[in-house]
Amino acid sequence: MKRSLAVVALALFINACSTSSTGRQQITLFSAGELNKMGASSFEQLKEKEKIYQDSKTNQYVRCISDDIIQQLPGQPKASDWEVVVFDSEQVNAFALPGGKIGVYTGILKVAETPAQLAAIIGHEVAHVIEQHSNERMSSGQLAQIGLQAADAALASQNVQNRNAWMAGLGLGLQYGVLMPYGRTHESEADIVGQKLMAKAGYDPQAAIQLWRNMAKVSKGAPPEFLSTHPSSDTRIRQLTNNLPNVNGDYQASVKGQCRR
Repeated sequence: MKRSLAVVALALFINACSTSSTGRQQITLFSAGELNKMGASSFEQLKEKEKIYQDSKTNQYVRCISDDIIQQLPGQPKASDWEVVVFDSEQVNAFALPGGKIGVYTGILKVAETPAQLAAIIGHEVAHVIEQHSNERMSSGQLAQIGLQAADAALASQNVQNRNAWMAGLGLGLQYGVLMPYGRTHESEADIVGQKLMAKAGYDPQAAIQLWRNMAKVSKGAPPEFLSTHPSSDTRIRQLTNNLPNVNGDYQASVKGQCRR
């Protein structure tokens, strides 16, 4: 049993290697078609569950910035291929899903005080999609499950005492040693890729730094970075500041964004 699970995990690992735009090695077990279907289905369910904001001016504002970001994506997709919805909620949140879906909650518009800051948010969320982070998260979860099953089979074959305690410890190790840091890697990569997208779209990349200063003010009481799937605001500010020389040229060469709140 444990040998079969190990062979399956190895085969999956070998056949699913890819590379992100930043040069990071990835494991992606799912096809783009599968992810797009899941993204579209999840978005439809969310639209049924959440209240959609009807203010036309706000919708036009969010759509305008989203279109500017979309036009910078690889393959030059049509902005009309993406669905953008503003949800009427105090949640400080936004997201993008495979299949060309963007959701922005009205609560985050209070934190993103300028068009450039909103461009940083939308660029970040779209970066999660183009860098296949959903695929990686699902793939890592599947491989982690296979690993736990193999470990359980190995412990059972050796008649190890306190087997349940060992398995609980292994689960905790995977959570804090692999899956959570993996999430922080995704967030940092989305920050950097998103900052480049906003710069190419004509929005000052320094606004991403101010955005996270704003976020820090509303995220007091957040868990320590070690116990969080997201980097701390200080970490993000430092990384985005260090990345400015890499994106300032894109901003200077861009057609400046014309969206107004």
